[in-house]
Order: sequence, then C-alpha cells, then structure tokens
Amino acid sequence: MQPYKRPEAIKRMNELAGSRKPFLFIIDYKQQYSLIEEVSHIDPACCRYDFNGVKNVEASTESYTGRIDWNFTPVPLADYRNAFEIVKRNILAGNSYLANLTCKVPVSTNLTLEDVFRHSKALYKLWLKDRLVCFSPEIFVRIEDGKIKSFPMKGTIDATLSDAAKQLMDDPKEAAEHATIVDLIRNDLSMVAERVSVARYRYCDRLETNKGPIFQTSSEICGILPDDYPSHIGDIIFCLLPAGSITGAPKPKTMAIIEEAEKYERGFYTGIMGYCDGKTLDSAVMIRFLEQEKGKLYYKAGGGITSKSDLQSEYNEMIQKIYVPIY
Repeated sequence: MQPYKRPEAIKRMNELAGSRKPFLFIIDYKQQYSLIEEVSHIDPACCRYDFNGVKNVEASTESYTGRIDWNFTPVPLADYRNAFEIVKRNILAGNSYLANLTCKVPVSTNLTLEDVFRHSKALYKLWLKDRLVCFSPEIFVRIEDGKIKSFPMKGTIDATLSDAAKQLMDDPKEAAEHATIVDLIRNDLSMVAERVSVARYRYCDRLETNKGPIFQTSSEICGILPDDYPSHIGDIIFCLLPAGSITGAPKPKTMAIIEEAEKYERGFYTGIMGYCDGKTLDSAVMIRFLEQEKGKLYYKAGGGITSKSDLQSEYNEMIQKIYVPIY
C-alpha cells in the first residue's frame, strides 16, 4: 500500500472520493503517516480487512476450538503511577479536562497475527502482514447520504460483576468522562457539519472477549455535511483527527501531556482505519491493537483519566482491555 504524509494523504483521499473510486485508508495517531489505496489494488496476502462487512477476504465460519495461550506482563504499577501522576497533575492544574493514558505491554501467545484476524469477532478488523492486527469495536465516523455520525466510546466494566451495567451507568467518574468526550466530539463535528446534535446519549454495549464479557458505553452524535462533501473527504477526516476519545480535551495540550507521560510512540495505535466509495464512508478508531516488532508482540491499551480518577481502578481497566475477542 502506498504511504503518504498528511498533505498528500488529504489530496489523495479527496481525489479518490471525488472520482467515486473505492479506497482503504489507515492513518496513524499523529497523522504523519497514512496508507491509502484503491481497494482493487490491495493484495490480500499483505493486507486484509473486514470493516462492518466490507471486506477483501471471506469471514471465518468456524469458531476457534484450539487452546489459547495468552500471557502478558503489565506495566509495573510503580511505572504506571509515574505516568498517571503526570496526567493527574496537569488535569488538576487546569491544563486538561480528560486525557487518555495508554501503555505498551509485551504479550506472548500461540496465536499469530493472522489467527487473531481470522477468528476475532469484532465490528472492524485489519491485518497488515508481519506488522499488526486490529480488532476494534469503536466507530470513528460514518458518512452516508450527506450525514456524518460519530460514536465515541468511553466507560468500561467487567460484565460479570453484580449489576455491572448499573454500576457503570451510575459511576460519577465514568459519567463525567463520557460527558466530556461527547462535548468534544460535538464540537469537532461542528467544524465540518451543520445541525450537529446528540441522537443517543450514553448507551451500553456488551462485548465478548477471551477473558469474559465487558460492558462499554457509547453515544451517537450526528450532523449534516455540505453537498460537495465527496471531493473534500480528506479535509473532513483530517480536520477531525486525532479522535477525541483517545486523546482528550483540549486536544493540542492534552496530546503534549500524553507524550510526556507515555514515553513511547503509538504509531498506528489509536489512529483510524476505514473504507470509502466516494459517497459513503465507514471508519473505526484503532483500539484493541496487537503489534509485531522485531519478532515480539506488544499490546497497546489504556483509558481516560479525569480529576476523579483512581490510580488502581485505571490500572485495572487498562489490564482488562488486554484481550482478544475470540470465544
């Protein structure tokens, strides 16, 4: 697939969408490196995708019946505390209202990246040979018939807990975090669309994982695009990046705080991936992410930190998200 820097990526997406040529796009967290290619030119031996049913490989009809070895070494709590305190200190100083803190965790498993792609049950899946696999449940934006919709996802709990959904919905920290993200995304969409509104606020979804079910909360935010939006698809998408749900608010200052705290490069993790045919576009935030580096596997995971965040709870949530949706 052809790599592009930001200006060239915007131009290429505008050209392809404007001429109604279906294409795939993969954009990294910092929007410095993008892979954009017409779907007719994508080699399934190197790149496979299944974005909400739009795919270049047939889905596996067989459930995985083998044993899953899944072992990881979480970031030591002391190291996580150091990063957490950088974020919390900035929030209390008024530099950010919400910051998404993530970690890079070594993983050992008997599954290959291709195995994870083939057998994972997720709304959006991507596999790049010898590089990464992403199995994301989180929609970034959808565009259809001149309407743009975003579905920010914030708030996670173990679904096996007693009254788990109620606990999640009643948690003041989770409610505040979600409200901040909804406000941020609403403002983001207002930069590219008119009549922006919240169609559904804070609904709960159940996700299955190899470690058991979890609940997560999302909202639906909608707006109306100008009539000539197809020839400006690249401008629209890049204007909305990075995704608010994996940065925080305000974005520029929060990204600087994240960089100071995390001390690793996210790369494609928490970037976006998607498909566009010129009139419709469907995309996902690249969370739930397993990457291969020099023959070793790393899982990247995290969560939102607010002034109400508790160190141990946030650490536990980060660990909870280190899973594969194979069951």
